[in-house]
Amino acid sequence: MRPLPRETTLHLEVRDLSSSKTQTMRARRPAPSSTEAKRRYHHGDLRAALIAEALSIAATEGIEKVSVREVARRAGVSPGAPFRHFADKTALMTAVAEEAMDRFRAEIDAALAKADADDPIAGFRAVGRAFLSWAMRNPTHFAIISSRQAIDFPGSQRLVNQNTAIQELVDHLLQKALSAGRLRSGDTRLVQLAGRALVYGLARMFTDGHFESWHVPATEVETRMEAVLDLVVESLAKPPSDATTNPNPRPRSRRRP
Repeated sequence: MRPLPRETTLHLEVRDLSSSKTQTMRARRPAPSSTEAKRRYHHGDLRAALIAEALSIAATEGIEKVSVREVARRAGVSPGAPFRHFADKTALMTAVAEEAMDRFRAEIDAALAKADADDPIAGFRAVGRAFLSWAMRNPTHFAIISSRQAIDFPGSQRLVNQNTAIQELVDHLLQKALSAGRLRSGDTRLVQLAGRALVYGLARMFTDGHFESWHVPATEVETRMEAVLDLVVESLAKPPSDATTNPNPRPRSRRRP
């Protein structure tokens, strides 16, 4: 796996799809340095320092290069010190993933706060844009959560709970849209799966560097990703005017296995 760009921010910023977007991109911050991690440790926060070092190594050298021993060395502690907090590399990387999921959820909440609360389609689109924003500014976090190879996802109740909560949030938006006659399909789970597949695929294209081969200049990647998202959302949703004249699609019954 090729090294990913260094993490771009420590604090969540929700980008407006307006002229402020460029300014947000310029305001990126580097991932925590070894010096910063050691400073946190010397103030007594070893766990946070270890997580920061693991993230830094994954960003610059690849997830497979992370080891508990190397994390300890960069944090300036003994090889055995990390084991007071993490049983092994998997436990350490799972902690990184938990932090990533927390940031992702905060990004979603901030995006929804700016969306029209009376328009569930706008909320659905806002969640998708929050996913793309988070993945672009935190590519290593995205890679760690997405691969599932370096972490114990099902073993982390924190990850499972956050993931379930996000799915339920999106389902609530789609059920609201369905009730208002705003969906073309009556299968909200299928619509949610389509949306997830779209933003995940776009984020992977970004982190894997595919847009260049599709002749998309680096300066246009963000706007193209958002345009694709808008295109698909528009194909899944009905305009408000159509919703008032056309009957709601009937929800599809679940097939039993």
